[in-house]
Amino acid sequence: MAASSVDVLFSCSHWRFQVGVSPFEMDDINLHYRFLNWRRRIREIREARAVRFQERYKRMLKDGDTLSYHGNSDEVGCYVAPRPLSKGNCYFEVTIMDTGVRGTIAVGLVPQFYKLDHQPGWLPYSVAYHADDGKLYNGNPVGQQFGPKCNRGDRIGCGIYTDTFESGLTTVFFTKNGKEQVGSVVVPVAPDGLFPAIGMHSLGEEVRLDLQAEWAQDEDDSVMMVDSHEDDWGRLYDVQASGTLLEYVGKGKSIMDVGLAQARQPLTTRSHYFEVEIVDAGEKCYIALGLARRDYPKNRHPGWSRGSVAYHADDGKIFHGSGVGDPFGPRCFEGDIMGCGIMFPRDYHSDSEDEQDDWEPMAVRPKQGRVQNLVYLNDIDDEEEGDDPEQDQEGRKVTVFFTRNGKIIGRREVMVPAGGFYPTIGMLSSGEKVKVDLHPLSG
Repeated sequence: MAASSVDVLFSCSHWRFQVGVSPFEMDDINLHYRFLNWRRRIREIREARAVRFQERYKRMLKDGDTLSYHGNSDEVGCYVAPRPLSKGNCYFEVTIMDTGVRGTIAVGLVPQFYKLDHQPGWLPYSVAYHADDGKLYNGNPVGQQFGPKCNRGDRIGCGIYTDTFESGLTTVFFTKNGKEQVGSVVVPVAPDGLFPAIGMHSLGEEVRLDLQAEWAQDEDDSVMMVDSHEDDWGRLYDVQASGTLLEYVGKGKSIMDVGLAQARQPLTTRSHYFEVEIVDAGEKCYIALGLARRDYPKNRHPGWSRGSVAYHADDGKIFHGSGVGDPFGPRCFEGDIMGCGIMFPRDYHSDSEDEQDDWEPMAVRPKQGRVQNLVYLNDIDDEEEGDDPEQDQEGRKVTVFFTRNGKIIGRREVMVPAGGFYPTIGMLSSGEKVKVDLHPLSG
């Protein structure tokens, strides 16, 4: 009977009197239980943190900093790092030790609990650069041409710019071999951050991961500065600018899919020459370099319509206000540098230039050391005067010249349209990339 009374009164405030416990002893008991609860809470927090900052991987073997594919090539293997990139740790690198059967290695950023049977970049809030095809996958299983393919020994880097992190967006950039930026893209940031990730999909693939890598910009490397030259361009259609690099991002299915980049300022006697280096010829190397009027149609290659003249890399022809080109120079390929400039008459002056009475051409040579600064028509034999200028345009005749790898390959006399001639670049096939220098003679 007494035992049942204690059970009934267990939770009552006078229970300690029923069992003969003093108030002081009861305080010690309460303190002991609080201490146990506190220890349990600390253990739970530690366990939660251990789960939160725990690397995850599937169909991969990990040996130190080396990851290798461990599947049957029918299923994706994926690794996700334990911690997201942050302001204090905003870059990592992956070195390809072996491309295996297909080289289907992806490097990028994903949410913390990304599905490990999908390549990075395939699902929302993920982005990745794929080594086998050089494409960027941005939350979509269909990629876009982005950079060069990567092979054994190449080092792929991935980093973020954290200046807009709080706004829910960040710029993700990728590098190759630590020397140049392949490209960049603005992506939304997942609530739990963006975690370094590696995907593999064929036997024999192996990489080495460096989560503490640092990438220092070279002093003369302007490409690192994302969109640092964006103000140079007045119009960009189906062309993505990343520093001095221009990439074609159009469909490339028909002649109406031209990608066009036109400079903000026209050529003048102060800045009369520019160059383009073919970084990637893409599928067809349908790259055109030339000059066009400011309101030039966005879906027409430079040279195809009136008020334009251009040298086309794929066939070496010059197009002057017509869709039919004339043989002009050699074809151009990946690594070639194409240049275009104007030889102005001595008394030439346009509305776009400031007054400058005693300006003389600089004795500076461009990077190739062969193109002289021929800003005025001095002691130059006229060539190819048989072209009919566009009769419906007002302006003055100038001589436009084109170069290949620093050597002048030909000239063409043309009429300057009202408002001047703007440096214009056209591209039309997947994968095409060029690096532009609008002022190669300035330093």
